[in-house]
Amino acid sequence: MNLTIDVGNTRVKSAVFEGDKLINLYVFDKRKIISEIRKILKEHSISQAIISNVASISEKKMLQLHKLVDLEVVSSATKVPFKNLYKTPHTLGVDRIALVAGAVQQFPNKNVLVIDAGTCITFDFVNSEAEYLGGAISLGIKMRYKALNKFTANLPLLETLELENLIGKNTKESIISGVLNGVVKELQGIIDSYEQKFANLTIVLTGGDTNFLSKQFKSSIFANQNFLLQGLNEILKFKEHK
Repeated sequence: MNLTIDVGNTRVKSAVFEGDKLINLYVFDKRKIISEIRKILKEHSISQAIISNVASISEKKMLQLHKLVDLEVVSSATKVPFKNLYKTPHTLGVDRIALVAGAVQQFPNKNVLVIDAGTCITFDFVNSEAEYLGGAISLGIKMRYKALNKFTANLPLLETLELENLIGKNTKESIISGVLNGVVKELQGIIDSYEQKFANLTIVLTGGDTNFLSKQFKSSIFANQNFLLQGLNEILKFKEHK
């Protein structure tokens, strides 16, 4: 069995895979990573693990993890099932590397746009020749709410993901309309631009805001909150067959 670990800003998502099948999913506080991984290893017979460490954990904890399990740490040097044509490949986020690996393995010979809607919204495009061309990075929904609150004197901090009206009739409704409609229109506009340029485009939506955003689009989208974890598993599988 494979263990995939995705370290975020405050929490960790981890999954156990048997082949392609996700057996168990775990979400826990980043500060508890060692104790929680120990629990997982006691529950399952893990042969190898992989970690995507976006929000860095301490070197001490990384050494502890290496002692617990055969651990692959994703980096720009990791062997992946695609050709990286990013102009600065060493700056490409490890989360984005995992997402593209998942796209190539799960949608072979397809043009794929992966949209990860989390703290930031990232767009990553890989063509039908398994060539990663790049993408875009934008502000996530919560970050937009926080920016309006932090950089103004009187606007409140909101977190809602419920979109009701186009026209806000008070300050709260106006913020919600501006942020949520803004994100939806931004994503739809980018999707439209890619569809005009690349035929037979497959769109994957993942990240923390997947459930809300997937309901806003008419076009066919593969919505999968665990796509990054699956991408990490694909990297391990690719490594096994090299």
